[in-house]
Formats: sequence, structure tokens, C-alpha cells
Amino acid sequence: MRFRYHQPIPNFYNIENPIEPLTTISNDFLDEFTEIAIASMFAGLSYSKLNDEFKKEWGIDWDNIIILKYHMSSDILKMEPSKEKCKLMDEEFQEYGAKAFALADILRENGFRADLINPLDDRVSLRAVAMQSNEAIITRSNMCMFKEGLNLGFFMIKTSIENLPFKTVNELEWVGDYCSTCGVCIDRCPEKAFDENGKFLRKLCTAHREGCSKCIDYCPFYKRGYDKVKKRYGRMKK
Repeated sequence: MRFRYHQPIPNFYNIENPIEPLTTISNDFLDEFTEIAIASMFAGLSYSKLNDEFKKEWGIDWDNIIILKYHMSSDILKMEPSKEKCKLMDEEFQEYGAKAFALADILRENGFRADLINPLDDRVSLRAVAMQSNEAIITRSNMCMFKEGLNLGFFMIKTSIENLPFKTVNELEWVGDYCSTCGVCIDRCPEKAFDENGKFLRKLCTAHREGCSKCIDYCPFYKRGYDKVKKRYGRMKK
């Protein structure tokens, strides 16, 4: 049996975009905005500056992105795939979606253009947008991971702000090498969603159809955390 657990999020905007949006944000206001996001239970913020090649590839005309990251509930992730699990995952998704709209309203109120990117719109890959932040990496199990954790969901706001603290170097590139030496996700996958060479087979994965999260549960990055795994990797390379 297959379930669909993410439903469209209602439009929660209360404030219209400014007619002539500002393009520069002060450090003080960005700090304040970040504090509000953290108080709203987001795990952290990242920023993507989409290059011209990327925009052309995906047919988009926007480029400045704020990524709002949240921890998916560990209790829900540990549940077996079921309608109830999918329902709880969607409730969590809806809750953070409403909070993301509220954060976009704060930016609008302060003179910036801010629009949520529809997280269910397949016309652009949010994972690809996340990779443009240079703060994310795709793991062997095809999860999009940030330093804050593997069990992250995220919402994205496209904005007129041009001076966000974009990063140009990705410090997570070592993760690919570590994944190639691990293989826990391959051994533990109940759907055998990997070929004989350890390549992920998306069509066999039931994460987005039934809520399976076994690869997260057993992944060292989830069980031990990013910093501990990085230290272990450093010892391996000595």
C-alpha cells in the first residue's frame, strides 16, 4: 500500500510584497530575523545564490534564497511506514510551512520581496537549490544533509536581498568519500534500493511514498552527529 503524506500548504501570507523592494539587509536585522527563526523552532538558516547556468537549466529568474531548516521528529521517523506516520509527517510539514509564511511576512513588512518556493512543485529541485548554498551534500542514501543533521526538512524563501552571507566553498564534500566506505544504508534498506555497485535506485525507495526512514535511523550522521563522524573520518585518513 502506498501513501502520500505531504499535502499542499494553504497560502498564509498576511502582507503583500513591497512595490519597490529593498535589496540590502543590515547585519543587525539579519541577526534579528535569524533569532526569530530559531525561536520558531527552525534548526538554522542557509543561503543560496543561484548562478546563471542554474537559472537557465531550471527556467527560473530568481536567484537569492533563504533556506529554513527544521528537524523532523525523531519519534515519527522511528515509526514503521503507515498511514498514521504519513499523517504525522504531514502535520509537522504543515506546521513548519505556516511558520515559514510568517517569516516571509516579516521580510515583506520590512521592505523586502519574499515568496515561499512551493515545496511540492517539481519544476525546480529544492535539493539542487540547497546544494547551491555550499552547506549541503547528497549522501549515499540520496538524503540532502546539512551540518545541523540528516533528519532535516526545509522550506525556501526567494527574496530581493542580494547581500546575504552566501558561501563559496562547501566544507561537506568529504562526506561522499566517507559514505563510500560505510554502506550501512545499503545493508539496512528494507527495499534493497541500491544496485550491485551501491548506487541508489530512487524508483525502489519508498521514503516519499510510504514514509520509510530506515536509512536515516541507521546512518552514522544521524546516530552520532556530523562532528563526531567527521572526527572519525579524520582518524581514518591518518
